Amino acid sequence: MADQDKAFVEFIIKSVVNKPDAVEVSRTVDEMGVLLSVKVDKEDMGLLIGRSGSTAKAIRTLARIVGMRNNSRVNLRIEEPEGSTHVSSGEKTRNLEDVVGDLNI
Repeated sequence: MADQDKAFVEFIIKSVVNKPDAVEVSRTVDEMGVLLSVKVDKEDMGLLIGRSGSTAKAIRTLARIVGMRNNSRVNLRIEEPEGSTHVSSGEKTRNLEDVVGDLNI
């Protein structure tokens, strides 16, 4: 019964993505509630997040509803896949002048 939220989220995400075998959902419990961490194939990130984050927001809402039925707070974290081209906040972004300067034209 305690893993009901994990099974529900895993079912929804596997139904959305193109590579359901690559979906991994882990569940951790602490004083803040339940944290479901999701890993998907990097090609499926766009499908999972959706336009302007609408799909991810809907899945988070459904996970919270399942959590409320079990008197727990459920949060969903979508983890960045290996080999992703997304620039994390810790990396330096380059401006246009630096990139043009490196072209050696």
